[in-house]
Amino acid sequence: MTQTNPLLDSGLLPRFGDIRPDHILPAVETAIADHRAAMRRCASAQGYDAIFLAKDRADAALSRVWQTVSHLVGVANTPELRAAHGDAQPMIDSYFAEVGQDRALYDALAAIPRDGLDEAQARALALTLQGFELSGVGLDGAEREAFAANSVAQGRLATEFANAVMDATEAWTLHVTDPARLAGVPESDRNAMARTAEEKGLDGWLIDLHAPSVRAITGFADDRDLRHTVYEAYGTRASDQGPHAGQFDNSDRITQLLALRQAAAGLLGYADPVALSLSTKMARDGEEVDAFLVDLARRARPHAERELAELAKFAQAQLGIDRLEPWDIAYATERMRRAVHALDEAEIRAHLPLARILDGLFALVTELYGVDIRPADGAPVWHEDVRYFTVHDADGAPIAALYCDLFARAGKRGGAWMDVCRPRLREAETVHIPIAYLVCNFASGSADRPAHLTHQEMVTLFHEMGHCLHHLLTQVDVPSVGGISGVEWDAVELPSQFMENFAWEPAMLRRVSAHEESGRPLDEAMIARMLAARRFMGAVALLRQVEFALFDLRLHQSAAQEDGPTVQEIVAAVRQDVAVIHPPAWHRFSHSFSHIFAGGYAAGYYSYLWAERLSADAFEAFAEDKADRAALGGLFRDHVLARGGSRPAIDNFVAFRGRQPDSAALLRALGLAA
Repeated sequence: MTQTNPLLDSGLLPRFGDIRPDHILPAVETAIADHRAAMRRCASAQGYDAIFLAKDRADAALSRVWQTVSHLVGVANTPELRAAHGDAQPMIDSYFAEVGQDRALYDALAAIPRDGLDEAQARALALTLQGFELSGVGLDGAEREAFAANSVAQGRLATEFANAVMDATEAWTLHVTDPARLAGVPESDRNAMARTAEEKGLDGWLIDLHAPSVRAITGFADDRDLRHTVYEAYGTRASDQGPHAGQFDNSDRITQLLALRQAAAGLLGYADPVALSLSTKMARDGEEVDAFLVDLARRARPHAERELAELAKFAQAQLGIDRLEPWDIAYATERMRRAVHALDEAEIRAHLPLARILDGLFALVTELYGVDIRPADGAPVWHEDVRYFTVHDADGAPIAALYCDLFARAGKRGGAWMDVCRPRLREAETVHIPIAYLVCNFASGSADRPAHLTHQEMVTLFHEMGHCLHHLLTQVDVPSVGGISGVEWDAVELPSQFMENFAWEPAMLRRVSAHEESGRPLDEAMIARMLAARRFMGAVALLRQVEFALFDLRLHQSAAQEDGPTVQEIVAAVRQDVAVIHPPAWHRFSHSFSHIFAGGYAAGYYSYLWAERLSADAFEAFAEDKADRAALGGLFRDHVLARGGSRPAIDNFVAFRGRQPDSAALLRALGLAA
């Protein structure tokens, strides 16, 4: 099987077209056996190269298999693939737990002399030892076994949670045959819904719960009942409420995950999952994070209350909505934005073809960081829409590569994300280049109308590209601290949020825009109105992020309480403290909150706002008059992107900015400065 299984191919790129579900289990079994043998050799060896570097390379080989499988589950899910992944998941989780508790391997790593190690090597070793300690290497007997079983159970539940969200998303559709029901919805979105219907053998239009469809209805449909229907279906996914109440319900999984996280924290000597999570982050403790979030809410809430009152007044006077409900917010916001700022999102979208946006984004990367991104043919892909690019340095040599999978479709989880395909890795004189996945869920175009993006989607694309650049431009040859690896979770959003700012610059908007009919770019008046409206309803949006972050934090703190509040009680209490929008009692956003229940943000969702403090301050250097952007870009690449996790994130920031971060920059960026 080793010779024929495409998952075990050590070539540059995964052989996506050859991978079948029945390859997964034997590939994982072989990869684990190879890794276990490598760990035995490391445990009996001496010296940094024979122990740590050998382990890092073996880790990369195992990750090459499992990351490919996990990626396919996210972008090309089928029942057969999911079943095979589900069979392999406990095996891989159990093995990771076994390695994390390998005392002989830990002792061998701890005995490596620190003399002669450079900064990246020393940090990689320190973080690896910490990882063992947080995996329970110091536990014995029953506690050791309990911790290992706990890790496996958490992995299984996280996968089940994500699958339930995907199943609930795929299960609900609404077939519309009366065009009057779609009044107000942009033509491009109606066309996408018509194509979805056609694919199902239906006439008319098919609304689903993928993000482009939900945004189109809740933001533009004049039919209030239709907005309510879609809002309810989306807001109750995978829960005990809504049109599929109980069918994909994540309630028990949430309860079990919280209990397991608390048990794991207790076994390691931490008070709760928050204390355990923050042991590897920039923030000192939960109290500091809570205070940070509450302070933001205190500053933003008066602004948000005014924004919402003005929106309600507008909705009553101009839209005939006497009582503004949550399913009216996006719609009324869009209509008020048009009225106050003369902005029509559909008109802006007609000016923003995806192809030009990608060209502009890649040109910006060249200007800032001195690299060239080129399309490349012949790379194996998992779907015909996927594109592959190579990244070249100033001398034309290839230094990295990038997969872009940008369109929503069945079998692909929602949202936008970046992930690692291959790390940068040096073996003898050979450097294996880093490769990243950039995944979004935009509405696809058609033969007569290429894909166009909303401006918010353009911002999302720039955001994810920032994450990719953090991986692609690394100069660290140690995978465990190269690129995004080893970066504190509450700093990992710095490069992504930093890149968002460029999507708002007038020069960039002029560069990427071309109206679908006239070909003209956005005019200066339109750009000025877009910039004036940048913070429109911004305080309301900020409070929503604070709400998510506080809910995550307090939910995981409550796990330590024997008879603590329920999930819904915590949601209600957080909203009472910070929110100005209060969804109905049946709303269940927590049940599809994959970031904290199936992703890496458990007790860490605050990281988005925490890192925005760094990104706002970093970008102010570029926004200053007469800034030498090429020089600043070089500094940002050298001190932040290239260094990755090879030193603490705060050291990277200080090396770039020449000082500690200034929180005032965040307040200015959010429009909350005094």
